[in-house]
Amino acid sequence: MKNLWFLLGLGFIASHELDAVTQQEWRLLYVLRSLPEAVAAKAFVALHVPLLALLVWLTHHPMPRLRDGSRMVLMMFLIVHVGLHLRLSDHVLYSFHSPLSQLLIFGAGLCGVLYLWAAARLWRRRA
Repeated sequence: MKNLWFLLGLGFIASHELDAVTQQEWRLLYVLRSLPEAVAAKAFVALHVPLLALLVWLTHHPMPRLRDGSRMVLMMFLIVHVGLHLRLSDHVLYSFHSPLSQLLIFGAGLCGVLYLWAAARLWRRRA
């Protein structure tokens, strides 16, 4: 079940990043928002290529310790990511109010919680 929560969480966050392009999320990010709009938009998309490659490499690494640790960190980030969106939700440029945007953000966070819960149950059983 833990792997299902991981894969769903990865699917939610990847889909959220697609939605983030339509919502112009770079306008909320500290470094990118200081750049000209056209440059920031292209940089936002381009930066996701190495980020996604690194994420997939780490979370599917053949060394179990690196793979499992990376998955744990990603699942924790999905929970923190919800908090970041809640913090920014009153910002004038924040536009993630649609049901789809909310589903992607909160669905990812829920998968993070369920993954961590499933991992904790496995640890308790093994101990």
